[in-house]
Amino acid sequence: MKELAQVAEGVACCERCPLYIGATQAVVGEGPAPAAIMLVGEQPGDQEDRAGRPFVGPAGRLLDRALKESDLDWSNVFVTNVVKHFKHEQRGKRRIHKQPSRYEVRRCRWWLDREIAIVRPKLVVALGTTAAREIAGRPITISRERGRLIRLDDGRNALATVHPAAILRIREETSRNDAYIAFVGDLKRAKRLVMS
Repeated sequence: MKELAQVAEGVACCERCPLYIGATQAVVGEGPAPAAIMLVGEQPGDQEDRAGRPFVGPAGRLLDRALKESDLDWSNVFVTNVVKHFKHEQRGKRRIHKQPSRYEVRRCRWWLDREIAIVRPKLVVALGTTAAREIAGRPITISRERGRLIRLDDGRNALATVHPAAILRIREETSRNDAYIAFVGDLKRAKRLVMS
């Protein structure tokens, strides 16, 4: 779609915050426009930064599996991040994820707003606290807000859930499996909301 291509061109040369300096490239959203559901994460990770595509690393593989188990088709889902450049610190040869600052998130919101306007999702699903806070426009505690419909200023509805990367960080297998099942449940709820 022409409008999304224009957003990608703009993000590719964006200098609205300093994150572009350390990133390999900008990573914009992917998927159909319009889309029933827009999934919004925090920022690209190491593999996404290298590939130039959202959710292609371990968290993306977990998301893909969860979408399949939720009977959600990628043809109905647009996936993106609040921040379009990878924020990290170098530790030897590894690049370790660092949470973007409020300033960086706010400076990048301009691009997310354009994606939302083009994609026109029926439902926005915020993956993780950073995305939920930015989407809702207020502090969000996932454990309290999870599963509740959040009404946005533009009239759209949103849901907040965990980020797939948070599930991967759970060391204990039973707890990790429980978190994954709850995540699939959130995606199934999202599907019911847009299909009803």
